Amino acid sequence: MRTGIDSNWAVTGTVRVGTRTKELLQTIDRGAIAAIRHEDLDRLAAQGLADARVRAVLNGARTVSGLYPHEGAKPLLERGIPVFDIPEDVFDLLEDGMRVQVLGETIEVNGNAYACTPVTQETLAAAVRASSERWHETCLRFIDNTLTHAAQEKEAVLQPLQVPRLRTRFQGRPAVVVVRGSDYLEDLRSLQPYIERVRPVLVGVDGGADALIAAGWRPHCIVGDMDSVSDRGLRSGAELIVHAYANGYAPGWKRVRQLGLHAHQLFAPGTSEDMAMLLAYEQEAEAIVSVGAHSHIADFLSKGRAGMASTLLVRMKIGDRLIDAKGVSRLFPAPASLETARKTGRGREQQAYV
Repeated sequence: MRTGIDSNWAVTGTVRVGTRTKELLQTIDRGAIAAIRHEDLDRLAAQGLADARVRAVLNGARTVSGLYPHEGAKPLLERGIPVFDIPEDVFDLLEDGMRVQVLGETIEVNGNAYACTPVTQETLAAAVRASSERWHETCLRFIDNTLTHAAQEKEAVLQPLQVPRLRTRFQGRPAVVVVRGSDYLEDLRSLQPYIERVRPVLVGVDGGADALIAAGWRPHCIVGDMDSVSDRGLRSGAELIVHAYANGYAPGWKRVRQLGLHAHQLFAPGTSEDMAMLLAYEQEAEAIVSVGAHSHIADFLSKGRAGMASTLLVRMKIGDRLIDAKGVSRLFPAPASLETARKTGRGREQQAYV
């Protein structure tokens, strides 16, 4: 395990540029240098980059801003993949396919040398210590922002959703809603016995659909902005429900139409995972089991959100129908059979309930 980057470390390779890390992960090649612009790189994104086996990561934002304590880059550093913070104007010079070289604290682009900052285990630890000292003030700002927006959004959340006619039946059945949040893969694996026994409605929120497919199940519904789910996921036969916002903007609509797929639009306040839970609630699911859902301050700060008003209101609305499975893998480790299925890509595909 390499814990730092010395001044003699040279990295040369071809750059792949992406301003949104989760979209870049869908196409990046093994051995490429990932150029991202990701303030406070979260652990999930870092793990994705590490699993993609990139050669190095160039970040045009602060990998650790000090806003809150986190070690998001740790999965990369533990795999010996160097991470460098580069100035924004240098990031703007980078283009797909460009060859660059990083030597210690210098990056060479188009024959010109610029300063960059290596991210190491030591700098991560120092940032965690510094942000921990400011955590109280950060929490106060987050809570104040949440309560302010909750007062503004409460009417929108309390209104029933205008749900289009769906082929998937929720009524009287439990639903499992899978979100790409911390430990979502481990928690999903731990729920294998429950899913196999109960056969709930399976709802993937964007990339959560791919997690279901990798575990051997076909999602009944995929909801969200459709920005982190694969084409394979969208073509899995699941019913597609694109999140549309109050201003009419539905960011995932263009993509599903380009793929020639049928989809519904659903206007809903809040985040896509909020919409998924409200959908299951409005369709009278008897229980809503959430996997990977964002639920606390650090969770939301890692996604660049300064509050959680809609999530607070949604959880108040759906009440005891919600069963949050976040962290269940710490209590009940995943069965070996599902771990094997995940690694081999095999598993029992659950048929859609029509």
